[in-house]
Amino acid sequence: MMFDVSAAGRANAALVLMLHGFGVSRFFWNAQVRAVAEAGYFAVAPNQRGYAAGARPDPADYPNYRVDRLIGDALDIVAAVGHGNRRFHLVGHDWGASLAWQIADQHPERLASLTILSRPHPLAFARALEMSDGEQRRRSGHHTAFLEADAGPNILADNANWLRTRLIKNGVPLAAIEGHLSVIGNPQAMEAALAWYRARGVRHQPVSPTKVPTLFIWGDQDDTVGRAAAEGTGEFIAAPYQFEALPGVGHYAADQVPEQVNALLLAHLAHHPV
Repeated sequence: MMFDVSAAGRANAALVLMLHGFGVSRFFWNAQVRAVAEAGYFAVAPNQRGYAAGARPDPADYPNYRVDRLIGDALDIVAAVGHGNRRFHLVGHDWGASLAWQIADQHPERLASLTILSRPHPLAFARALEMSDGEQRRRSGHHTAFLEADAGPNILADNANWLRTRLIKNGVPLAAIEGHLSVIGNPQAMEAALAWYRARGVRHQPVSPTKVPTLFIWGDQDDTVGRAAAEGTGEFIAAPYQFEALPGVGHYAADQVPEQVNALLLAHLAHHPV
């Protein structure tokens, strides 16, 4: 397995591992990789399984993309960059945030801090999905659509119009969109990215309240995460917790408002040293 990785900073400094989500790539963290390295940390942001051409097992074989494999990749990357079993800071967005919540649940002793963008705590998310108003179910409808056999061709049709339109509506700059599409805008990568959903299906792995100091950043214009799930996350954090709701910001805050994300992230890292 060969992962494409953005890395900056001294390799022996405290590690900050950044995991991207669906529809983007390691380039999602470009501004954070630079800022974190300049602040004295070692920043590492990989293209994850299926997004990296050298780490793309057959996406038709769904067990290749089970959550436990994806978590294993993250911990293997930590070891591969020379940090073995040392503690590190973990940052995740969207699907990468789902993995980050799971890593914090299964390996809290490994993490000095947790920073989450957009994805609520799984217990808050599950509760919101069951609410009678149906808002979160509507916002999450694409999860079911992505299980369909024609999802990949539909997303990439007409020069990836569906994905381009969604990213634009969420405030992602055009140059950043082109960078992400250079990674995911081909049938092989898209099928592998969708295999993450297909391997999981509609059921999420259970987790406990999070015991790692957590920063949760949510844009109040996020098209996939409603206020109930976002604001409810704090009820499931059994550790120091900071919730930042960014007015006018969509699902892709690191691309849309990188300076705001950098400031919040660097302050959080400094408060919880390795």
